[in-house]
Amino acid sequence: QVQLVESGGGLVQPGGSLRLSCAASGTIFSINAVNWYRQAPAKQRELVAGISSGGGTNYADSVKGRFTISTDNAKKMQYLQMNSLKPEDTAVYYCKISYYSSYYSTNRLDAWGQGTLVTVSS
Repeated sequence: QVQLVESGGGLVQPGGSLRLSCAASGTIFSINAVNWYRQAPAKQRELVAGISSGGGTNYADSVKGRFTISTDNAKKMQYLQMNSLKPEDTAVYYCKISYYSSYYSTNRLDAWGQGTLVTVSS
């Protein structure tokens, strides 16, 4: 069983910064990819940022230049640094990892965190 626990959300003023953290635990041999999603009220969940095991990153156009995704594989930690926050960034943010549970695994599995709320408001 793999668990992801996000933290770091909260209330921040426009222009401010937050760093979201996602701690993974359980039977994980290797993490193949990490993605951060968000879901605003009455909107569909959207991909915000992703990073592959090779280090390649991708970002939604709306957050490029403001958000940075990173990982600490040794600690099984995932991060999303969010700068220059805007009211439209208000949402519940979710961490998702794609991983292999053992050296012999051929099936890549996904795990989701429970979400952390980010509110950008003055």
